[in-house]
Amino acid sequence: MRFSPFFPRRFRAGLAPLALALCLAPMCLVSPARAADAPDPVVAKVGPTVIHLSDVEQAAQALPEQYRSMPQQMLFPALLNQMVDRAAVVLAARKQGLDKDPAVAHDMARAADDALQADFVRRAITPHVTDAAVRALYDKEIAGKPGEAEVHARHILVDNEADAQAIIEQLKKGGDFAALAKEKSTDKGSADTSGGDLGWFKRGDMVPEFAKAAFAMKAGQISDKPVKSQFGWHVIQVLETRTAPPPSFEEARGELRTQLIQGEVKKLLTSARQGLKIETFNADGTPQRATDGAMPPSGEKPAGAQPSGAQKAPASKK
Repeated sequence: MRFSPFFPRRFRAGLAPLALALCLAPMCLVSPARAADAPDPVVAKVGPTVIHLSDVEQAAQALPEQYRSMPQQMLFPALLNQMVDRAAVVLAARKQGLDKDPAVAHDMARAADDALQADFVRRAITPHVTDAAVRALYDKEIAGKPGEAEVHARHILVDNEADAQAIIEQLKKGGDFAALAKEKSTDKGSADTSGGDLGWFKRGDMVPEFAKAAFAMKAGQISDKPVKSQFGWHVIQVLETRTAPPPSFEEARGELRTQLIQGEVKKLLTSARQGLKIETFNADGTPQRATDGAMPPSGEKPAGAQPSGAQKAPASKK
């Protein structure tokens, strides 16, 4: 974002405060670089503190989208006013010697480390996370390949196997699936609104036991026996099957970009650790292990760590 140096003398009153957004917004990973020869005039002086146009532009880049989309003639004075306030408060804190307080000094050191880390990562990763790189990854992993298999199914969920088997027997005698789902299913989210219909889903959208059973069935088939999962006992009917088309580049762009960033971060962390002796300790201070800085094997988690990305209940879709 580049602010024009020309602004109206009067601005609308009542602009929402931006102080918290300005103070808490994270640095953008790939914020546009400022041209080295671009004019950078002084836009405010607060005692000995000087605020340049580039400072305001950087603050604008870090704001949430709802603020960045505001008209420049409203955003610039609001940001500048908040930066003046912040500079004044910082000067007052230093005047009281607050920066010498051990706890505050510790926080300041951590903030400095955070800034170094963020800028180091941004500078290292940005050149590799380009539109061309995202497109190349799409061409390699998605373009021209068949899409994933999908199933359209509905289910009735109950607490025990006997109840599920009784429902299967009723269905074999011509029972109405939607009516039975509404009457008996404990998954009220799908039962009350759609007769147990879960819509279309991919294998990875469901817990393994449910997915294995559903993807082994044909269109129109009802499960011969109850299917047990962590949520209870399921009676499943597959309504349709299909192979979904692969996502377009625009649909896949965000996920592919995230994949690129994660890969580059992993390489960067491996490089940063290289050659360092790293020791870790338990919460009681007892040693865990010493390493040569190599990253732990993929999938290895600290003791007591919870699994990430637990699969969804059958009633949920991506």
